[in-house]
Amino acid sequence: MLEVEVIPTRELGNRSYVVHDGRTAVVVDPQRDLDRVEEVLEKAGAACGLVVETHVHNDYVTGGWELARRHGVPYVLSAEETVSFACRPVRDGERLAVGSLTVEVVATPGHTDGHLAYVVTDGEAAPAVFTGGSLLYGTVGRTDLVDPDRTEELARAQYRSARRLAARLPDDAAVYPTHGFGSFCSVGPCASGIDTAGPVTLADERRRNDALTEPDEDAFAARLVAGLTAYPAFYAQPLNRRGPGPADLAPPEPVDAAELRRRIADGQWVLDLRDRTAYAAGHLAGSVGIELGDQFSTYVSWLLPWGEPLTLVGESGEQVAAAQRQLARIGVDRPAGAAVGDVPGERAYPRATFAEAAARPESDLLVDVRRDDERAVGHIPGSRHLPVHQLLPRIDELPRDRRLWLHCAGGFRASVAASLLERAGYDVVLVDDDYAKAVEAGIATG
Repeated sequence: MLEVEVIPTRELGNRSYVVHDGRTAVVVDPQRDLDRVEEVLEKAGAACGLVVETHVHNDYVTGGWELARRHGVPYVLSAEETVSFACRPVRDGERLAVGSLTVEVVATPGHTDGHLAYVVTDGEAAPAVFTGGSLLYGTVGRTDLVDPDRTEELARAQYRSARRLAARLPDDAAVYPTHGFGSFCSVGPCASGIDTAGPVTLADERRRNDALTEPDEDAFAARLVAGLTAYPAFYAQPLNRRGPGPADLAPPEPVDAAELRRRIADGQWVLDLRDRTAYAAGHLAGSVGIELGDQFSTYVSWLLPWGEPLTLVGESGEQVAAAQRQLARIGVDRPAGAAVGDVPGERAYPRATFAEAAARPESDLLVDVRRDDERAVGHIPGSRHLPVHQLLPRIDELPRDRRLWLHCAGGFRASVAASLLERAGYDVVLVDDDYAKAVEAGIATG
């Protein structure tokens, strides 16, 4: 019987899949840390027979090429893709046999030109369709990653692809997207109920997915384009077209406090992984604070100059290892070192609520570091807007003779901005509060 094992990567908003018949498996869109995939294969008692990629991903470094090499199986990718390694190129309509499973290739351009979906059947159970960044839960993948000038063209292709795919499948087909669980590769929020028991079916998507419920292509394309937001800078890196090698998760070289200070003096990034409360209370002067959590790797990769050395500071070896795993998934390999344990409390800055920010002295400036689309919905009158992902190249736009109060929607991005600005010599206050409270109190619109 056809079985589907889900491997979520919530930090990047993605899922990989192992679909098998109990003996042989097809692995779909594997992340780079392959130990998770191989653990699932071992538990299922299934040998890896095929690795398929729905598209050349932007939001993570694939483990597909390395997994296929390691297990000596074909690595399947669209013939429309340009890559610098050997693979098994496929086109629309091809069928591949893997054990008792049949994998049908369906071209679904839109998210990328060469995007594919894979329909897997065993001749008995309802088909499972792996939709990558095309048909997601309640939404679709963004269409501005290939070329911003082709965004509307690809939005229309996305609409036609979703409808063509749906037209050829029964209502009970189980739908398994790769993106859409917080990934910036999706457009708009995912539909609710995605983690309920049992698979999401095509019938569910026929009822709620904009690409299937909107009868007008023009209206769909206009809405998709209008819903696009900024995406992380590392998406532009061509790592997946080179055939990424294995993730190196060996512990980094230990670094002492003196070496940390030397690296900071050299302008290197020393990254503190502790939560923002601990960082604000005391940290190494010149370090950058990005707390380890679901948004960690996204914002490190968005802000860190690509290829620059990075040294980690954590409370434990386990914390450093978790950060290293997240970084490997986006192609930031081999930290230059790590320090574990007590952190010298050389610097600190205050934390505040939105109520306290509203009562700040007139000479102080409130800075909103949310994205443009968030700012358009509502803001705090009198605040300055500078999104955190634009902070470093635009830092001189902020006055150095005024105290800066940094806010976002919940405190995480503001804490990143506060650490970067303090590192650059600014006097800062972290507004570590929920923006919804500011709206409820009448301090903010939105």
